[in-house]
Amino acid sequence: MQKKIGNFEKTILITGGAGFIGSNFVRHIFERFPTWKIVVLDALTYAGNPDNIPKEIMDSDRFEFWYGSVTQPMLVGKLVPHSDIIVHFAAETHVSRSIFDNSKFFETDVIGTQIMINAALENKKLERFIHISTSEVYGSAEYEPMDENHPLNPTSPYAGAKCGADRLVYSYLQTYPQLPAVIVRPFNNYGPRQHLEKLIARFVTGLLRDQPIRVYGDGENARDWIYVEDTCMALEKIILADTNKVKSEVFNLGTGRSLSVIEIANIITDVMNKPKSLIHQTHARPGEVKKHIAGFEKAKRVLGFEPTTTFETGIEKTIAWYTENAEWWSKLEWMKEVPITLEDGSVVLY
Repeated sequence: MQKKIGNFEKTILITGGAGFIGSNFVRHIFERFPTWKIVVLDALTYAGNPDNIPKEIMDSDRFEFWYGSVTQPMLVGKLVPHSDIIVHFAAETHVSRSIFDNSKFFETDVIGTQIMINAALENKKLERFIHISTSEVYGSAEYEPMDENHPLNPTSPYAGAKCGADRLVYSYLQTYPQLPAVIVRPFNNYGPRQHLEKLIARFVTGLLRDQPIRVYGDGENARDWIYVEDTCMALEKIILADTNKVKSEVFNLGTGRSLSVIEIANIITDVMNKPKSLIHQTHARPGEVKKHIAGFEKAKRVLGFEPTTTFETGIEKTIAWYTENAEWWSKLEWMKEVPITLEDGSVVLY
């Protein structure tokens, strides 16, 4: 267990802490820093699940849960002044759902970030404001690996909303240089407790039901996949780093390895010993990114960060978790896909 940092308790505010990465990060901080108080703010929309946070943490006197949205200035204004560290995960995060209905994405991702960072400006004791952006802001790779200077060319409403929030934080860093903010762009995360709308969770749970899994288009769209525990460790490193080394910086988090959707489907069917006949190819999804691979040299150099979980190990852990926790994910099956109307008028589930 992490040794106590100083002789005092820090308060860390985690927005979106009942979501996938957020809840894994809550667990990580709870285990690593026994002197810290954890405050979670979450609106508990479809992807936020209080069951993601163990009862041991919920019942702890080191933990507070606040039900509400980052778009509520009065609520945000109550929580931010008491925080030493803020990790801002709260966002709508799915490409398909952003095509189905995008208004909530811009409200939460952009306006919510504006409200959070305005409040952060007033907190003179704030040590770190970590904004969780996404690699989706880059669009398809113009060169590989994609470093932090890659052009921002979002290709979906989700990516556009996250890009707006990313650039909003950047603009505040230029206007208010005293703000101890950091922008983090994780590449594709996977692991336990991920909503079934996401590709790996959807594939694994579908195959556990012996259902066909759908691969969009030719399946050659490629991503850099990072196991969620590695992301949590990188965020810890950003929190503990010297402020002058990370303030106003942007960090990619990835593995430097890219795998296509069809490769993922084949790996998962092999690990689960399922027939390849369950892999079905369907229409390409609008707004799809063609290729992504992370350049994370900066995180390695400045933070000493390197992912420790290979995809092969991470996918086995992920499959094992979903296999053992059907009660958790079976309630979400009806939300794993949304209907999208294509240019030719046809409606396809994505």
